Amino acid sequence: MSGVGAHPPRVLHFVTGGFSGATQVALDLVRAHRASGRFEPLLVLRRKRQTDPARIAALRAEGLAVQVVPGWSHGATICQLVRQCRRFRPDVLVAHGFSEHLWGRYAGLLARVPILVQVEHNSRERYSWWRNAQMLWLARRTQAIVGVSEGVRGALLARGVDPAKTLAIPNGVRLGPYAAAADHPFEARKPDIVMVARFARQKDHACLLHALALLRGRGLTPQLLLAGGGKASALRQAERLCDELKLQDQVQFLGRCDDVPALLMAHQVCVLSTHYEGMPLSLIEGMAAACAVVGSAVPGVREVIQHERNGLLVPEADPSAMADALECLLTQPQHAAALAAQARADALEHYGLPKMLDRYEALFLRLLEPTTHAEARA
Repeated sequence: MSGVGAHPPRVLHFVTGGFSGATQVALDLVRAHRASGRFEPLLVLRRKRQTDPARIAALRAEGLAVQVVPGWSHGATICQLVRQCRRFRPDVLVAHGFSEHLWGRYAGLLARVPILVQVEHNSRERYSWWRNAQMLWLARRTQAIVGVSEGVRGALLARGVDPAKTLAIPNGVRLGPYAAAADHPFEARKPDIVMVARFARQKDHACLLHALALLRGRGLTPQLLLAGGGKASALRQAERLCDELKLQDQVQFLGRCDDVPALLMAHQVCVLSTHYEGMPLSLIEGMAAACAVVGSAVPGVREVIQHERNGLLVPEADPSAMADALECLLTQPQHAAALAAQARADALEHYGLPKMLDRYEALFLRLLEPTTHAEARA
């Protein structure tokens, strides 16, 4: 232990370098620690094929302490993370997402980090029997286990983790970039569809493309803008399907978008077509932008969208139902505008980033209290 009384406690966040939603949450926490001064943070990324050196350089230029460990083997990841722990001497190690939370906590145990925290970012992960056994073994040696929604917490409990140390901290987004949403009246926006999501097996771009083809058969030809990076193979698969469905004149593959708020606030409809989620940041951003939102009815999404109150839910992987929901929004603009207004109000009330950050920092301080008291008695 580095001594809580001498300087702010040190917190190491370990997460994928694939710049997924889990990476964004870890980044938000690191920035919050620097801003509040209550913790000294270090971000450690596990290198992926899509890890962009330019993004790493930009984070360091921002003043963030960022390190990268290899990802080509689990052993190499653990070994290098142990070295980072021994160099930084964290009081708390927060391991984000599957399977990083396994390798991160193994390294934390080997480096004798006093407090380990697991953050599970999805309700459905690729747990084999052996991976689940490892997770449960590590859970008994972990001080807190966080699900990013009640749905994720429920999935963790179903896997056998201890309810006494498992809690939900819903994800939040930066609302500042969406302050100008009121300057973009719904009726003045383009009556088109945006989906902001990385290309991966988790996301169901295929369902949305098939729904767009069904809409064309009904005489509706909105533009679909797909923003996001991700796996090249998943992107190629979506592009091939777009060609097969002859949707090239309606679909734009934007790649990584540097100004998501402007993109969302210029359009009426935001969709998240997905197979599983934790707490869908892109959907919350669509709500904050005052878009009419449609989401697949999976855990995490069901917590955010209340059907026909602040958006529309459709069954997972059901192109016909997706097309019905989009047709409703595109042909009933007054109804869509009312849903969009309620969605924005809910985002402002429930999903601001400060609420999420305060809950994480309060958790870390609570976990540190026994150690602090023990040091005071010594």
